[in-house]
Amino acid sequence: MRRIRTHMVGVEQGSTILFSDFEHDGEMWTGNGARQLVIPVGFSDRFLSAPSVHVSVSMWDLDKRTNARADISAAAITETGFQIIFRTWGDTRVARMRVDWIAMGEVSNDEDWDV
Repeated sequence: MRRIRTHMVGVEQGSTILFSDFEHDGEMWTGNGARQLVIPVGFSDRFLSAPSVHVSVSMWDLDKRTNARADISAAAITETGFQIIFRTWGDTRVARMRVDWIAMGEVSNDEDWDV
């Protein structure tokens, strides 16, 4: 359980289009087998320590003729940003994908003393 002093909670959220591979016959649309995409995301302000980050799929466009397989996660989380990792495998054809994310953690406060 992470405990956060409530007067210092910072929450940032965003939405990221990971790819739109059907437009240019990209690997997620035309490829086969294990495929991975890593997208860096930066926070607008620094957290005091690595925040808790949640990512979720907010839009997906998949070929109806193949199995829907997707793995999405947040990795390399630091005070200044993180990575969104998208994976698929097999014959899955993903035309496009959008991910929403939220980061929550402690931030500095104007009343903090820096001695």
